[in-house]
Amino acid sequence: MALLVVLAGCASGTEGTEDTRDDPQAVGKALEVVDLNVKDVSPDEEYIELENTADEPVDLSGFELRDREGGQVDGGLSPFSFPSEFVLEPGDTVRITTGEGDSTETELYWGYNVNIWRGDGDVVRLVDANDQVVLEHAYGDIDLDESDGDGDGGDGDENDGDGASTVEGELEIHHIDVGQGDSTLIVTPANETILIDSGDWRQDGSEVIAYLEAQGIDRIDHLVATHADADHIGGHAAVIEHFETNGEGVGAAYDSGVPSDSATYGNYLDAVDEYGVDLLIVESGDELPIEGDVSAQVMHPPAGDTGSDVNKNSVVLAFEFGDFQYMMTGDVDTGVEQRLVDEWGSDLESDVYKAGHHGSSTSSSEAFVDAVGPETAIISSAYDSQYGHPSDEVLERFADRDIETYWTGVHGNIVVRTDGTSIDVDTSESFSTDAEDILAETPESDDETNALASRPRVAGDVASGIDGAVAPVMG
Repeated sequence: MALLVVLAGCASGTEGTEDTRDDPQAVGKALEVVDLNVKDVSPDEEYIELENTADEPVDLSGFELRDREGGQVDGGLSPFSFPSEFVLEPGDTVRITTGEGDSTETELYWGYNVNIWRGDGDVVRLVDANDQVVLEHAYGDIDLDESDGDGDGGDGDENDGDGASTVEGELEIHHIDVGQGDSTLIVTPANETILIDSGDWRQDGSEVIAYLEAQGIDRIDHLVATHADADHIGGHAAVIEHFETNGEGVGAAYDSGVPSDSATYGNYLDAVDEYGVDLLIVESGDELPIEGDVSAQVMHPPAGDTGSDVNKNSVVLAFEFGDFQYMMTGDVDTGVEQRLVDEWGSDLESDVYKAGHHGSSTSSSEAFVDAVGPETAIISSAYDSQYGHPSDEVLERFADRDIETYWTGVHGNIVVRTDGTSIDVDTSESFSTDAEDILAETPESDDETNALASRPRVAGDVASGIDGAVAPVMG
């Protein structure tokens, strides 16, 4: 399965070799795996892309690229050896492809038509001339502490020998109080921004844009619509227009591919078209192309025809940063949650869980909550929700499991910060995080589980669906 972006770059051969880093540990610290295409692909399509993130060139002469078992796949393959005097300049990238081809300054070829890496997870290793691992990058169902490769390990970018996180910087997750709706801003340590949903159509993005401006955000790198309901994409058109005309733009938009006939959805697509924003369909197995140590795994919807129900086809994302994982599920119901449990199992385990469907009883089933096993839950809904969100049943479930619970209805804006190990939560309003206290505070009303009604059409409104001609499938 390919990552969603290929980063271009070039190596500069032997130029400037006298000023290069050639110490093995320095080389390992300078390089980063920024792209890989190693899951369920034909052998000649596998590749790893490395970037020199240091401010000095690195000399890769004598270094080898291996998998978990040293490159000895099928008993006959040798590890990949970098060419003599191969130098990678600062900020440049080089791709190593497993198949055959004519090497260039930006792409090298392993020369084998056999898969090197394993589809269910493996390790990318850079090894020096003394057979010491100076860089490790794990993907899939792999724990570096339990991997069985060669070498004693070095500067792994996931975990070090004692299991502590080795990522740098801080990940921020802002749950914006938009009343009866959803909007989440994620800011990575590299200041890359992901905006997931944009509140209700009645606000037309005003609350979200004001919050983003207050945070000093001038660009949205990734704009995600979990699904087409008007309480989730109500501000999408306005957000695109604002950042395209008053800021640094929107990098790309991501969608489940299941359309709505509402004017809100039509306005969103019109804005995408007007400003030329790339619109991509995501499905299970994709990853958002986030740079650095933050990963965003798409767990739902599955590939293929999944029907027309927008809630059941919500985009489910799991973010990982060091030892920290964050799960958000849009408005999926308990049936989808069971499919996620069956398909993803322990991969669902998360420190922080954004409760599905605004805390409705249609979501956050016992089986799913137990599979996620969160320490903290976040609920986004209005204090006096016309739909009775959050549900008494869900709050009782959180209380029974001693899950620290935050609700925008009483806590206002909720910001989670993590260094990859520890977690801090700040709120704009003070209130207990005991789910029982929140239950006692909720206004008495029935938990109506239907999604917010889409904005009614008016004369002149035009809406369109998404098909392959509008939005290419990712992955």
